[in-house]
Amino acid sequence: MCGIVGLARPELGRAEGGRLIAAMCATIVHRGPDGAGSFVEPGIGLGMRRLSIIDVAGGQQPMGNEDGQIQIVFNGEIYNHRILRRRLEQGGHRFRTRSDTEVIVHGYEEWGDDVLHQLRGMFGFALWDRRKGRLLLARDRLGIKPVYVWQSSGGVAFASELKALRVLPDFPREIDPLALTKYLAFGYVPEPLCIWRGVSKLGPGECLTWSREAGVELRTWWSPLRSPLPAIAENEAVTELRRLLSEAVSCHLESEVPLGAFLSGGVDSSAVVAQMRLLLDRPVQTFSIGFAEHEFDEAPHAALVAAALGTQHTEEVLRADIDALADELVLSFDEPFADASALPTWLVSRLARKRVTVALSGDGGDELFAGYTRYAEVLRGRTLSAVAGRAAGLVGRRLPASARGRGFLLNAARSAEGRFAATVALPLLPEEGGVVRHGLLQGDARLEHLLDELFSRTRGHDLGTRMALVDVMSYLPGDILTKVDRMSMKVSLEARVPLLDHELAEFALRLPHSLKRRQGVTKWVFRRAVEPLVPPAVLSKPKQGFGVPLVHWLRGPLRHRLDGLAEPSSPVYRFCDAAATERILAEHRTGHRDHSTQLWRLLVLETWLCRFAA
Repeated sequence: MCGIVGLARPELGRAEGGRLIAAMCATIVHRGPDGAGSFVEPGIGLGMRRLSIIDVAGGQQPMGNEDGQIQIVFNGEIYNHRILRRRLEQGGHRFRTRSDTEVIVHGYEEWGDDVLHQLRGMFGFALWDRRKGRLLLARDRLGIKPVYVWQSSGGVAFASELKALRVLPDFPREIDPLALTKYLAFGYVPEPLCIWRGVSKLGPGECLTWSREAGVELRTWWSPLRSPLPAIAENEAVTELRRLLSEAVSCHLESEVPLGAFLSGGVDSSAVVAQMRLLLDRPVQTFSIGFAEHEFDEAPHAALVAAALGTQHTEEVLRADIDALADELVLSFDEPFADASALPTWLVSRLARKRVTVALSGDGGDELFAGYTRYAEVLRGRTLSAVAGRAAGLVGRRLPASARGRGFLLNAARSAEGRFAATVALPLLPEEGGVVRHGLLQGDARLEHLLDELFSRTRGHDLGTRMALVDVMSYLPGDILTKVDRMSMKVSLEARVPLLDHELAEFALRLPHSLKRRQGVTKWVFRRAVEPLVPPAVLSKPKQGFGVPLVHWLRGPLRHRLDGLAEPSSPVYRFCDAAATERILAEHRTGHRDHSTQLWRLLVLETWLCRFAA
């Protein structure tokens, strides 16, 4: 596991390239405290910081082939590297190390860019082919590992984190208004956008090539959009899921350093830990975080599950000074990012890092197996006729923004896709309850149309599967995996997500929604698959999610941060409608409405603007 950086510019000299690569690497030491490396020659520079996991002694990077014509910097893990190594050795390739990094190098020699389809794992890497004068950047299928790209000066710069690009002397400092409005809608900046104009994120399953002659070419090499499975019996699906889960967890266990798992006590993390228990010859080390606010505290349940599974369990109750931690939390992401559960993710990662270097998590199960209650909310809703829908929308829009029942009428007027959008996004338009200035908005900014482009790709699937696919293409990489990557790497901990093993994910996404939710029970087929593994209390406990007491914080230790949010002196003032902002502040302070999610997004943006865009 590492952090990677690099530059490909025709005019780049060796001395300048060396200085810039060193400066970029210095910003991401937390991603790789065990070592550093660089490869620099005219026109190209690659750098990395290493967190040693596999082949601790021999896996230094950058790594090349026998004659040095290929060089790679790699962030991630390739879980089938031993299988690929045997195939490549049978084809005549000779290896100098035991690392998975070298497998990519020889795999590229053998298969070219098609090496991507051979890799099973999480990765972001840059490979320089000196003979062709060509750079290949690639990101794993589900977007577990990040790659930022900035195109400029006839070339490209890239990095695992945005902070490494900001040290470049000619880096742009202009905010992208579209990215900012998307942030205010979703709470994160979705791929391919970046908060800085001219910078983009390589999307899940995408690769980019650059050469002096051809410039930049971007393509998608993998997509979650596959045809549904032909009719499959429930018992057949259960059997296959058990096999895939065992295989996925097994290949995620390779490590030369201490390894453990996050355990919330929910179905997903419990299933991962239970499978680890069967595969390891020692007790699993597990970690959980709790809250002093009991309605949000899952630590006692996690402790019961840990006891039933016989793990070596460590827990911590979050009693820290939230106000003191807020700024460091916000600034760790480089872009505005407002998922408040990043705080407990950071703290449980910090707790785990005291004992292990690698931790498995249960992330991804909700998207793959319809675990979100919002899916059921959309499916329960009834789409009105065109006439009735227009009437409900017209009445709703004419009511004051704070009027009771207004939201119900607006939602009733929406299509099923629009109702889903309303479960994952906040309105932007002030007349819909949003706070964004009209001058900042582009195109159709109505809430119900924010996900139209993604939904258009999912035709041919049932509605439940379409919602899950949209989440896999947006919320999963943009929010969940971004949160896990940044907060774990902040403390130099490698987080692995075995439920997002691509073979397991591809199978799950092709299952019909009717196998995933039945009789009001979420994750039906997955629950059946793991029933022999997990304690009964796991399956009987209602879903709680990784919620945080944000409303308490904003009416308690963070309340003072709301003061002046709607004033001209606030950095967010130029982006937000002052009257709309003042309204939600007043409603929140009086307890008339809970606007904690929207207010937290504004506070995060204010903190980020003060630090990076002042």
